[in-house]
Amino acid sequence: MIIVRSPLRISLGGGGTDLPSYYRDHSGFLIAAAIDKYVYITLHQTFVQELIVKYSKLERVASVEQIEHPIIREALKHTCIEAPHLEITSMADIPAGTGLGSSGSFTTALLKALHTFKKNLVHPRELAEEACHIELNLLKEPIGKQDQYIAAYGGITCFRFLPNDQVEAWPLKIDQETLYNLEDNLLLFFTGYSRSASTILQDQDNKSKEKNQEMTANLHFIKELGFKSKEALEAGDLHQFAKLMNVHWEHKKQRSRQMSNDKIDEWYELARNNGALGGKMIGAGGGGFLMFYADDKVMLRHAMRNAGLQEVRFRFDFSGTQVITQS
Repeated sequence: MIIVRSPLRISLGGGGTDLPSYYRDHSGFLIAAAIDKYVYITLHQTFVQELIVKYSKLERVASVEQIEHPIIREALKHTCIEAPHLEITSMADIPAGTGLGSSGSFTTALLKALHTFKKNLVHPRELAEEACHIELNLLKEPIGKQDQYIAAYGGITCFRFLPNDQVEAWPLKIDQETLYNLEDNLLLFFTGYSRSASTILQDQDNKSKEKNQEMTANLHFIKELGFKSKEALEAGDLHQFAKLMNVHWEHKKQRSRQMSNDKIDEWYELARNNGALGGKMIGAGGGGFLMFYADDKVMLRHAMRNAGLQEVRFRFDFSGTQVITQS
């Protein structure tokens, strides 16, 4: 029995500049933080001559090629696992489609489990690269690379995405007091509905490929906000970081009409009027989680709870994708 967990993530600045359609021309930069909410993969050998795959569906097949789940099928092919007598099960602390990078976490956890099964050692960078290869190159998903990389590395990490597809990663230089204050004062609220990130990101991807000047200028600005967020966090200026969150959200909404809606805007204003110094929608937008920075957390929690939003409390994860059971 092998059990692997991979953390979900929040973006702290520069999100959206990790799509190949942008960074291959201009390079990208962002800061992401892994959180203690996870995707779990369990893998074990069975006595039945078939592959059993359990996720939101149950598949029992005779060969890898028959598996419907595209990521599981391609990951098994990539790691050259063909024999039956194997059961793979996935679980998650948070539903998919909520903006916390669950697809990237799923893929890194699955690959880690399969490499462990084959007794292969794999570095976080290699794990992230393989996950990106499966999702972006093989399955042609119009997504970025941050989810796979932050899931593999964990921590609060800066990433630079280079035109040659290489990714540079290094930890944010944040002092302990600022780290604790950031962790305490960031709050996540579930809007109650999920969405497909691919649908929203496809529009951005298409415009970037078409060299749309408005989209390019928007992403240039978002990248600069990422650098400014890095400076604010490393300087311990969390109020400035919160202000930058607001600026980021206003410009993020300009990238797609699907990014927000009347209800999300209403909740956002409610939060701003009840103690939130800054905030934004996590992930591609259109649903999932709203994240706010607040000094007065009691007032904010009370207002959002009365509005029907559920808070999900979290801490940062500094382990990344890891094997938690192997027997």
